[in-house]
Amino acid sequence: MSRIHFRAWIVAIVVVGLSWGVAACQELAGKWVFPGEKLHNGEQQRTILDLNQKGAEITGQIIALGWANGVKGTIHDSHFELFRTDVEEPKPFLVGDVANGELRITFWGGTHVGHKASAQDDIVIPAQIAPPALHPVASIGQAKTPPMGWNSWNLFADKIDDKTVREMADAMVTSGLRDAGYVYLNIDDTWEGLRDEKGVLHTNSKFPDMKALADYVHSKGLKIGIYSSPGPRTCGGYPASYGFEEQDAKMFAAWGFDFLKYDWCSAGYVYKDEAIHAVYQKMGDALLATGRPIVYSLCEYGLQKVETWGPEVGANLWRTTDDIRDEWESMMTNIHVQAPTAPWAGPGRWNDPDMLEVGNGHMTADEYRTHITLWALTAAPLLAGNDVRTMTAETKSILLNKEVIAVDQDALGKQAVPVKVGQLERWVKPLADGGVAIGIVNLGAAPAVGNVEIKDLPIQGSAKQVRDLWTHQIVALQNGAYSATIPAHGTLLLRISAK
Repeated sequence: MSRIHFRAWIVAIVVVGLSWGVAACQELAGKWVFPGEKLHNGEQQRTILDLNQKGAEITGQIIALGWANGVKGTIHDSHFELFRTDVEEPKPFLVGDVANGELRITFWGGTHVGHKASAQDDIVIPAQIAPPALHPVASIGQAKTPPMGWNSWNLFADKIDDKTVREMADAMVTSGLRDAGYVYLNIDDTWEGLRDEKGVLHTNSKFPDMKALADYVHSKGLKIGIYSSPGPRTCGGYPASYGFEEQDAKMFAAWGFDFLKYDWCSAGYVYKDEAIHAVYQKMGDALLATGRPIVYSLCEYGLQKVETWGPEVGANLWRTTDDIRDEWESMMTNIHVQAPTAPWAGPGRWNDPDMLEVGNGHMTADEYRTHITLWALTAAPLLAGNDVRTMTAETKSILLNKEVIAVDQDALGKQAVPVKVGQLERWVKPLADGGVAIGIVNLGAAPAVGNVEIKDLPIQGSAKQVRDLWTHQIVALQNGAYSATIPAHGTLLLRISAK
């Protein structure tokens, strides 16, 4: 989840301006509110737009329960287009029109209406609690290989509940995922209820007994994860751990959780990005103090070069990218953003380009094979995000390819980097046995021939055997080389062992 990506179940928000003249500009200045759905804890979601306009130029800020972001755009007559201020993007993420004192916008396929906000609509930002002084958090030696498992967000979003988690636990066993190494079953956002007078955060009605649920997951030979944020709200607008870090960490440990995903989101309300190191350190200290081994996963989208300081706050993995979507462009963008972080990857410290979309239906089988191939070559966590209860045979063959998983889980922990030649992209990963794994990705829209020259690879010794990890066959070299036709958006993945 991302502080800048809206959930499909949260009413989208928008900013707008006009070039109709002075009177129209004055009408649009100020705050607008977009009422949202009721959260599962009974609170009302809403989004506030604080707008400024100068001629055809629009600037402002979007603030919701869970995130805030700057916006900018332009207006032509009554129609506007809005872009985020934190990234360069070719297309507007929101378009809309103004009419009759209302803002009507289309965003991610939905149409929504906003009106002028009153004082009662304001979102109160809590006073800042100073972050602690920096110090290293002791490592307890977890996550020697990239964590593997399943996360609820990509498919279920706010629809995840106790019943579904139990069914997923059952399916992870019967499908073979658990035995292949997918052992973490992680509950993402929207489990939260409200805090009581003692500050205890209760679950909402979707999760009646979190301790019993954790016990059930453990009984299946799996581990279980949970989600929170260092800000006052989660991305979805639910109460988060701001000011309650120690209390929440103790609660997670008492429930029996083994993994915490900690999402930046509304921390931007109260902290500058420069404070992110100390802010994440606070929860790292709190988790360590519980005495329970809890894998600590940071979700901060690569802010402040997290790969360079993540281990110092007690973390085992950290996001390097924005949220992934189930489409080729998003998947490839994320893995290319991940590429420069390679020097900092290794046992216990993993760069995370976000969860897997394999099996969710919006990419081809070749694209999904490329997806997991690249995650394996870059030593990324493998956290499935599909419905494991109803996997097709093809999806199973991709997720359960033990030879590909072995590349990801290689004990050396090296992360491959790309070299692009025309429409082909080559990724080479050194392995603990002295050999290498090499992937050649066809970025083009037509089949292409990929060539591998053994002499160009960093093998310790000479090549002993060359194996295609998707066909599960040993392949023969011709004059020290191998060639194969790679389908559009597909990948050739070879493991070359050394003598």
